[in-house]
Amino acid sequence: MKIHMDITQERWNAMSLVEQMANVGSEVGRTINWCKKDEILSRNALYRGLELLDATIEDPKNKKRLKELLRVRECLIDYFMYDNQYKSSDDLWNNYFLAFGIAARLNR
Repeated sequence: MKIHMDITQERWNAMSLVEQMANVGSEVGRTINWCKKDEILSRNALYRGLELLDATIEDPKNKKRLKELLRVRECLIDYFMYDNQYKSSDDLWNNYFLAFGIAARLNR
């Protein structure tokens, strides 16, 4: 299912990894913010974040980072959809993606 209709893989690939992960982090942040307010909006934000993460995984320039990207995907799904086997938290995810957001802003 394609949620981000205006984002093509080519356009996504033109972004740096830092920019890509900052965008994924924005959706993860929305997922966290909506979690206690609206389950549907929270789930939709998660799906958008996973879609962007999948596009990041498909980007050839990120081939050497594939192991970490796939682990991030696995842990996000575990935290938001399953039993949180890896003991993640909202703070952990916010801090993880905050670094990408800051780096993306500094690189502008």
